Amino acid sequence: MSKFYKIWLIFDPRRVFVAQGVFLFLLAAMIHLVVLSNGLNWFQTAAAAGGAPVVATE
Repeated sequence: MSKFYKIWLIFDPRRVFVAQGVFLFLLAAMIHLVVLSNGLNWFQTAAAAGGAPVVATE
């Protein structure tokens, strides 16, 4: 573990972090699109199951 820093001699840190950011953004967008296209509404599901009431605030 003490020589783990040598990985940055092989990979450019800027490219790694940019690629990681792009990957995480695309993963988050994909997950959101899947959930939105599924028609899943957690508020209605919880209300139908007798969960905490949803209170509308003005």
